[in-house]
Amino acid sequence: MEKVTNILESIPYLLKMPSKRMWVDYDDEADVLYISFKKPQQANDSVMEEDIIYHYHDKELVGLTILHAKSRN
Repeated sequence: MEKVTNILESIPYLLKMPSKRMWVDYDDEADVLYISFKKPQQANDSVMEEDIIYHYHDKELVGLTILHAKSRN
């Protein structure tokens, strides 16, 4: 039940995402979380800030790569 509660608590944040659709992939071995707001992303620029890589297509945010995802609990 705790996992469901955690998901429910994230709803306000999910609704503020730049897209109504998103794809989420997690690489357990590398501890990296990938979030895409477009498929395919077609990113043409990326910016890294504090273990988060922001992927842009022109000025539109199209994805995130979150390094060390488990430590963000």
